[in-house]
Amino acid sequence: MILANYIAKPKLKLSGHMLTMMLATIFLLFIANPVFAKSGQDLSGLATTLVKQVQSVAKLLTVIAYVAGIGFSLAGIVQFKAHKDNPQQVPLSKPIVYLSVGACLLFLPTVMRTAGETVFGGGQETGFSFSGDIGGGS
Repeated sequence: MILANYIAKPKLKLSGHMLTMMLATIFLLFIANPVFAKSGQDLSGLATTLVKQVQSVAKLLTVIAYVAGIGFSLAGIVQFKAHKDNPQQVPLSKPIVYLSVGACLLFLPTVMRTAGETVFGGGQETGFSFSGDIGGGS
């Protein structure tokens, strides 16, 4: 009977930090797999593949931010109606918070793009696109 209770109710508890670390490890494994999948590449080939993978992840996060922003904005509008119908149960702060989070998520990709251009410089050549002559003499 005791063994049946242990099997029916496992005692494994994952903390938030441990779960985050597990998800990050799985995520990194999915990124590292395509990078190192091609054997025979040199270091620059691996770096180029890694940059392409990171750009794909950035595009995915942009789409997620837009979709979540629209969802929070619609939820805020619905909460305004719920507050109008029953102000005792739905405080006014709830739809305002939803709309604020929705607006932040909708503008997050634009803010990140602007911050990236500010920090890393827009229009400047990076190590991947530099094709000029390094030598100073002729």
